[in-house]
Amino acid sequence: MGGLAPPVRLALGSQHPTKRAAVERVAPHFWPSWELVCVAVPSGVRAQPLSDEETVAGALARARAARSETDADFGIGLESGVAPGPLGRWYVVSWAVVVDREERLGIGGAERFPLPDQLAQRVLAGLDLATALTVTFGTASRESGAVAVLTRGRRDRVELLAIALLHALCDLEQQRSDSLHVARSSIAPGGK
Repeated sequence: MGGLAPPVRLALGSQHPTKRAAVERVAPHFWPSWELVCVAVPSGVRAQPLSDEETVAGALARARAARSETDADFGIGLESGVAPGPLGRWYVVSWAVVVDREERLGIGGAERFPLPDQLAQRVLAGLDLATALTVTFGTASRESGAVAVLTRGRRDRVELLAIALLHALCDLEQQRSDSLHVARSSIAPGGK
């Protein structure tokens, strides 16, 4: 007699409510039953990552540590940073990394948006983005993020992190499908 499958166990490498909200927004699109545990783990990078590579490295460290500490089915790392981009401008970037039990990685990013020059200069001088927002505009919100301030509330950080996570899960899903396809074709009659 078949019973219900146990819920998929997700471990988020952060206790930040915005990051939790992003996972809660995306998870139902992938699993009918899931549970989330949030654990405080180090990113291993600066408080304000200053490149795509550093931001991804922080997300990867969080995903691996969260999965390892909890023995979850999937570890999730979400990280935002600032990175150089076209036309000599600096951009806010958001990356997600998902790690499964077999250590396969899914990676995904969200759209980036430019920082005003005065804000970028303050970040490059050593301020974290939230502090630079407060100094520059008199306001900052770690929950809604720089995108909410710079778009005047038209977008928020949960949206960007959710998009990055969606992309990472689709990447991992494709890799897992590819490995299943390879395994099936290698045992299929006449398969090579």
